[in-house]
Amino acid sequence: MTVGADVVVDTALLASLRNKLPVFHQLTAKQEVLLAEYLSFSTVAAGELLWQEEDDSDYLAFILSGRIQMKKNTEFGSSAVVVGIFSTGSVLGEVAFSCKGLRALTASALEPCELAILTRSRFDALLEEHADLGAKVLESVLRASCRRLEKAYQRLAAIF
Repeated sequence: MTVGADVVVDTALLASLRNKLPVFHQLTAKQEVLLAEYLSFSTVAAGELLWQEEDDSDYLAFILSGRIQMKKNTEFGSSAVVVGIFSTGSVLGEVAFSCKGLRALTASALEPCELAILTRSRFDALLEEHADLGAKVLESVLRASCRRLEKAYQRLAAIF
């Protein structure tokens, strides 16, 4: 166990987060403990929805294990297009979370998943209490979004 300021964080959990989540790769040991204090953890069964398109956005999800499918509704009503399948290390929900908007996609578990959750209120507290750490989290999420956007550009270009 690692003891922070009045908080105890399991060292096995920290090692798992460090190995599975890119956001932890750039942190000091003290920052790892701090960030872990702001996260909650959840399991999702295969087939379970994390959120639906147009739901309110109040958290980011970091995938610790399993795979999540993201779909976008089409103009044809009953059909949806799979826009991605994401696995360990991926961050989901960053666009709506960052813009404080509605979810643009529907997210569902393809298999049992373990997630680290960062709610909007906990993130706001992180920014207020540890601005440097909040900035590192934002930078990591931005990098992940940029990589995803670059891949989308490549896929779009391949169609034409």
